[in-house]
Amino acid sequence: MILRQRAPIPFPETLKPKYWAIWFGLGLLWSINKLPLSWQSRIGAGIGKMMYALMGKRRKISATNLQLCFPEMSETERETLLKNNFKHIGMLLTEAGLSWWSSRERLEKLAHFNGSEHLEKALEKGKGVILLTCHMTSLELGGQLVAMRFPLQVMYKRSRNVLTEAIILRGRQRFTHRVFKHDDIRAMLRGLKEGLAAWYSPDQDFGRQRSVFADFMGIQTATVRMTATLAKRSGALVVPYFPIRLPDNKGYEIRILPPLENYPSGDDIKDARKVNAVFEEIVKQYPEQYMWLHRRFKTRPEGEPPLYT
Repeated sequence: MILRQRAPIPFPETLKPKYWAIWFGLGLLWSINKLPLSWQSRIGAGIGKMMYALMGKRRKISATNLQLCFPEMSETERETLLKNNFKHIGMLLTEAGLSWWSSRERLEKLAHFNGSEHLEKALEKGKGVILLTCHMTSLELGGQLVAMRFPLQVMYKRSRNVLTEAIILRGRQRFTHRVFKHDDIRAMLRGLKEGLAAWYSPDQDFGRQRSVFADFMGIQTATVRMTATLAKRSGALVVPYFPIRLPDNKGYEIRILPPLENYPSGDDIKDARKVNAVFEEIVKQYPEQYMWLHRRFKTRPEGEPPLYT
């Protein structure tokens, strides 16, 4: 199912008391959006500190991931990185207001594109582009900034809360060419064959059946085969891109790299490693801006013990 028009907010259902807290939160987020970026960042960092204190399970998962991926760091260094990471996760929440409600003019001033020519040339070939990225903490806003300049289709995931789903969906429909459900691969392929770019972020653990094991950060990691499958079926080029939060509230770098060479190669493990290597490079440069709170290494090769307890 492809959505071309902005989704309506489901009234009067969302006026019921069970939605009032969400409306209050949205109003607060809308108000924060009116503040200078420096203020928004401070508020986001403050939210991140609270998340660090309250989200014990996710904090433990993140700490485990950092220990696995950065064994050369001391415990003190990893703890500092962990706290900074939660600050950046908090900024993700305040940036949602920027993404959903800020004017085009304001967003354009915040965007600093690096490597746009790679995406432009890839789109000129007319076969579509898989815009490959990983879960950086500025991912929501980064997609919006790309969509303002390039014909982009993005996915969304259904939510149990109809108000939350409607707000996120409307936000993603502002500048994107199309929005499709996360499991509607046919819709994504149609868009690619029409020459659109498709936002795609495969760096999560989707289980053994859909994955092969390939090295990521020195760890054998379940990596989905779907990236190579999509490229093969559509003929689209795979262009890595990463949204990076710049220091001192200078905005956001949209870093676009050249298309992956000899991809797909027909070797699932080789292709998976190539994708992971691109992600690994950016994660090592900006470890505080990666979403470590996912159980990325949950699925283990046969005979290996679980890494999360």
